[in-house]
Amino acid sequence: MKILFTFENTLPNDQADAEVFVTTARYLAPLAPHAWLHVPAPDAPARAAAALAGMPVVRAWAPAHPAVARHFACGLGLVWRRAFHEADLVYTRNLWVAGLSILCGQRVVFDHYRPWPDQVPPLQPLLYRLLCHRRFIAHVCHSQYTRSRYLALGVPAAKLYCVHNGFEPDRLRDRLPIATAKARIGVAPERKTVVYTGRINHKKGLEVVLEAARRLPEHEFLLVGSSAEGTIETLARDRSNVRIVPWQSETALAQFLDAADVLLIPPSRRPLAAYGSTVLPLKVFLYLASGRPIVAGDTADLREVLRHGENAFLCRPDDPEDLAASIRRVTGDAGLAQRLGAAARADSAAYTWEARARRIIAIIQERFASAPPRAQTRRPGHRRAWLGQSGRWLVHVLRRRSWVLPRNE
Repeated sequence: MKILFTFENTLPNDQADAEVFVTTARYLAPLAPHAWLHVPAPDAPARAAAALAGMPVVRAWAPAHPAVARHFACGLGLVWRRAFHEADLVYTRNLWVAGLSILCGQRVVFDHYRPWPDQVPPLQPLLYRLLCHRRFIAHVCHSQYTRSRYLALGVPAAKLYCVHNGFEPDRLRDRLPIATAKARIGVAPERKTVVYTGRINHKKGLEVVLEAARRLPEHEFLLVGSSAEGTIETLARDRSNVRIVPWQSETALAQFLDAADVLLIPPSRRPLAAYGSTVLPLKVFLYLASGRPIVAGDTADLREVLRHGENAFLCRPDDPEDLAASIRRVTGDAGLAQRLGAAARADSAAYTWEARARRIIAIIQERFASAPPRAQTRRPGHRRAWLGQSGRWLVHVLRRRSWVLPRNE
């Protein structure tokens, strides 16, 4: 089948959503007879995006800024592109694009991590109708937690699939001994290191980590991923054993992973409960592959992948005292640390991006076999006809459908 991938932010960029979507698309594309990527980009970035995604790029008719206008224009312009009409389905992470695609007769696969029914309750009726539409092939959720929220909305289980994210094995090909890695980043070999990688901001639960650091002056805490002076950077100033490290390239980041006695996922419920921006974070899978012991919070999303005492050490969320005790336990017991790291590395084999793509293509093929045919649509034959036909089409939609997605059409 022919797949049109559509992404509404410019590429390349270092955001997690870009990494997840573009890497998934890059591994899915070879499994389809033909694939395109629809993305907003001028000439040079379009070539870079094509190289990054490994497929031809269809440049979106959209402004660079503001983001709302860009996303809106990407959706409206998409339905008039030749690739939209040639594709067998649209693969997207954007609800606006998914809705317009179905409205215009296309079939859709939606891939996203957020539990939108809980996070934006007014969207629930629209989400239900969209996901229950017969041309909505599948929603690929990044966690069982997210899938459960759509099940609670009443969406049929056959439409919902949990396929966890992954990691790129090449990022960890050339490993360093821990003493060598510590020396490279300026840490004494005997000093125990606790490493966090990712965005540094108030939404990640890092306040708990800073409180734990105060209780562990003999440990060095490395928070890697700062991009500006913010709340966490300010709070960390009076912690002599906390080092804030700027955002690192993939190559440079590997040495911080290699230098870790413990890899840390901040044990807090706030990222999921208060902000909803972190659900089973992407770093989990790279951490597993690193073979270093992981300390994390005992939360519903993390328990899908991390098992206490087996491939990670889980502590009570939002409890600095328990976090400090857990770090002290892991760094003080070499046998435990070795067992946790070895089990984590063994488990990571199931979480590569290639494995994720093969699971998704199997889901698409299974669902596509029973999917309804595309609705018949006509594309303007040449650019001079575009304006007139687009106007007629818009009037038709407004008269006949009133922008409501019929559940069974």
